[in-house]
Amino acid sequence: MRKFILATALLGGCATLAGAVAADTVLKVSHQWSTSDVRHKVAQIVADEVASANVGLELKIYPSKSLFKPKEQYRPLSRGQLDMTVVPLAYAAGQRPAYNLTLMPGLVKNHDHAARLVKSPFMQELEQIMAQDDVMVLVHGYLAGGFGGKEQCITGPSDVKGLKFRAAGKAFEQMLAGAGASITSMPSSEIYSAMQTGVLDAANTSSSSFVSYRLYEQVGCYTPAGDVALWFMYQPMLMNKTTFDELNPAQQAALRAGAAKAQAFYLAEAKKADDASTAKFREAGVKIAQMSQADFDAWRDVAKTSSYKAFVEQTPDGQRLLDMALAVE
Repeated sequence: MRKFILATALLGGCATLAGAVAADTVLKVSHQWSTSDVRHKVAQIVADEVASANVGLELKIYPSKSLFKPKEQYRPLSRGQLDMTVVPLAYAAGQRPAYNLTLMPGLVKNHDHAARLVKSPFMQELEQIMAQDDVMVLVHGYLAGGFGGKEQCITGPSDVKGLKFRAAGKAFEQMLAGAGASITSMPSSEIYSAMQTGVLDAANTSSSSFVSYRLYEQVGCYTPAGDVALWFMYQPMLMNKTTFDELNPAQQAALRAGAAKAQAFYLAEAKKADDASTAKFREAGVKIAQMSQADFDAWRDVAKTSSYKAFVEQTPDGQRLLDMALAVE
């Protein structure tokens, strides 16, 4: 009988141990990019740091839009059907028009400016809006982009008049149209063939897309993101707030530590992506142009009467939010 009791106790202890191992909390992370993309690497850093902390928490990443479609991630995140995502916040502007400010021409001029913006009262206002949807930011991050012209360089507004242009984002379409360009909307994956067939004369997109889609084979002049740039897109790692609040303090601390490491990596890699794109285009024999502060100011003047005007008219409290963003030096 004693042997039976001892065996039962041992089995029970093993079952309890197995249950403890199996009871680790697993959180789902979704994004649209490949595993070689910087945004996947940001998520992976957080996942690795959490795993090494050994706090009974695991992040399972679903890359390459394998769990949700690119523009269909914010809503399930806000409903608790998804735990985390790395996503351009502007994708959710249909639900929250204020998010259009995260892809607005002339609000960010370089990566260091972007780093100041994420620590500003403006970003705190956006985070309060996210909180209304049960969403919080784990990792802040902006990625930059540039301009490519098939026949000519594009730095200031006068350079785009009469050109058939593909713009990245509604606000950029409005601004470029205001400067006299003819807008043709398409995914960045179609820019190459559109330039090849004469459908497009010019385009703007992210630095990484300029390289990954081999646009150096079609572009005659490239204006990369440098000390001054016009195109920046906020692409944070977000988390369902209730899910975060339900974790224990050790798990929350592990996530915060991983997020801090990932955010520093994100900023450094964003700068490298711009430099890498410039090097690739120069290597391909493409002329490199640089946007000046005067060019930037001229674009902002066009945006004031186009993109900014439309945003204020269409967004509750839009003028105050725009002014807060523009106030960050």
